[in-house]
Amino acid sequence: MAKNKRKYQGMSYRLIQVNNSNNRLKLHKKDQIWLKENNYKNIGWNHVIALYEKIAELLQEYHLNDLTLEELFLEADRIGNKYQTSQEINNFNQQLAVEVNAIAEAIDNQFPDTEIEFIDFSNNYQGSKNNRNHRKYYRTTGY
Repeated sequence: MAKNKRKYQGMSYRLIQVNNSNNRLKLHKKDQIWLKENNYKNIGWNHVIALYEKIAELLQEYHLNDLTLEELFLEADRIGNKYQTSQEINNFNQQLAVEVNAIAEAIDNQFPDTEIEFIDFSNNYQGSKNNRNHRKYYRTTGY
């Protein structure tokens, strides 16, 4: 009769131990020392699982520390969306679009784009170097 082996996330006891050993080496030295001081061991079924989960948590923190600000915002958005219904997400997106349009209108009112900008980059103009500079027209709006 075959003995029914225990598994954690599809991994056997020995496979978890090997993963723990390999992943522990990826941790910073201070975290390796912290694990040892807090009795995280790679022997015994419950200890092996606790160590596996703690190492995974620390590696996830390392991953988050290496992200750019934009990636952090995207990660926070992804996590937040897990706890919202699709209707709540749609409502938020609609409200955000209204706010963004209102801001765009306020900017357009503050900085109207009424003057036209002409720049002549052609080489056809005859004259001295100084005269060529006078052919360029720039918009002046005061900012």
